[in-house]
Amino acid sequence: MTQSQRQQERQWKTRKQTQKPHGKVKSFEELAEDAGKNRS
Repeated sequence: MTQSQRQQERQWKTRKQTQKPHGKVKSFEELAEDAGKNRS
């Protein structure tokens, strides 16, 4: 009938882990470098 609770949780976790983020999060140093490049 219905899926077991463990199976549902496992599927939910795999969906969350395989999501594609909106690009990589840059480190503070990388952001500072980009800001320096844009000024000149």
